[in-house]
Amino acid sequence: MKKELANPPSDERDRELWMQNGAGYIVFENIRKYAINKIPSEADNILREAHIKAIDNTIYGMMMQMDGIFGSLENENYRLAMQTNIVLYKDDEIIEELNTLDGDGMCMGFHGWIENDFGSDEIVNH
Repeated sequence: MKKELANPPSDERDRELWMQNGAGYIVFENIRKYAINKIPSEADNILREAHIKAIDNTIYGMMMQMDGIFGSLENENYRLAMQTNIVLYKDDEIIEELNTLDGDGMCMGFHGWIENDFGSDEIVNH
């Protein structure tokens, strides 16, 4: 079932945090849940916990990359970098864009998101 996005806060700082929490929500709802659902049903609790730990470590590593912790590939002439943008659209028009390198830190958000805490402003309507 597709969830409906809540409206963003009007305050600029609250909206930036909401966008970052929303990106975390997307990662956890889509990527993490997908991976967890791929754990074999016959896995015992110990194996299941090991799978979930590996999934969470992978997601955290991805967020470290999104925060720029790992850096880029470089030589004397070129630099190849990954950038991740969180984009807010209204009626198919970009109204705000935030590069995760300039945000508060996806890694910092991870610890709350793992506990299903996506901030004080609702991301989706329930």
